[in-house]
Amino acid sequence: MMKMSQVKKCFEGTEAVDDVSIQVNKGSIYGLLGSNGAGKTTLLKLMAGIYLQDEGEIMLEENSIYENPQTKGRIFFIQDSPYFIPQYTVKQMANFYSQMYESWDWERYEELLAIFSINKNKKIHKFSKGIQRQAAFVFALSVRPDILILDEPMDGLDPVMRRKIKSLIIDEVADREMTVIISSHNLREVEDLCDFIGILHKGKMMLEKDIDDLKSDTHKIQVAFKGPIPPVMFKNTKVLHKEKRGSILLCIVRGSEEEITASIQAYQPVIFDILSLTLEEIFIYEMEDAGYAVKNILG
Repeated sequence: MMKMSQVKKCFEGTEAVDDVSIQVNKGSIYGLLGSNGAGKTTLLKLMAGIYLQDEGEIMLEENSIYENPQTKGRIFFIQDSPYFIPQYTVKQMANFYSQMYESWDWERYEELLAIFSINKNKKIHKFSKGIQRQAAFVFALSVRPDILILDEPMDGLDPVMRRKIKSLIIDEVADREMTVIISSHNLREVEDLCDFIGILHKGKMMLEKDIDDLKSDTHKIQVAFKGPIPPVMFKNTKVLHKEKRGSILLCIVRGSEEEITASIQAYQPVIFDILSLTLEEIFIYEMEDAGYAVKNILG
């Protein structure tokens, strides 16, 4: 289990991460979402032990991560732009990681090279961006980490390779209870992979929830009445978004489906539909409720 408690990190007087507390359970896949500039990459680098927090603590089980080589040896971080030693071939980079990580598995490395069809004798900088990212996954999964941290991991990969990597990650989680923390703007991929999400905004954690619970707790409502809309219809319900489309009122509301249905049907609507939402739709309306311009969210 990885746990962050009241963590803060500032850069030149700006709070990139502000009083964030997170618990990521062993064997889970945690999706970190947020607007551009929300502090997601800073948070991931704190988790990986690259940055030292200004306040709070970050623990893997009972051990601090920063400047703790033994604990950091259980973590592998793939940045949004993977870095490799200049002029190194895949094999040379593999030798480097095998010396850095006690858990390095040469047999797994050879299996992954075959899966990705990567030439281990070729210099990595001569590969395309997509192949370089595949090589990063070869190294990451050959390390057999307890914690895999991914920042925009599928960027530059074609759909076939995305599916292959997702399958490999899921297999590692199922077989070894590897823990995965992933930040991505591709919310459909997060929805496919993750069982828990956190939404970060301006350095603060504004929502954390099991993804199934979140989706079952947020609904799109379409409703119409013969007369005017009852002003107290949603008095006990959290409304994230409301708009009128002709005679139809469209709302995004949070709460149990049973309670919402009962409260609306009490006013005898002539039209009433309650619809499920995708994670992307939930994210957009949560961010809109926080005052963030929707048009900027997925840029």
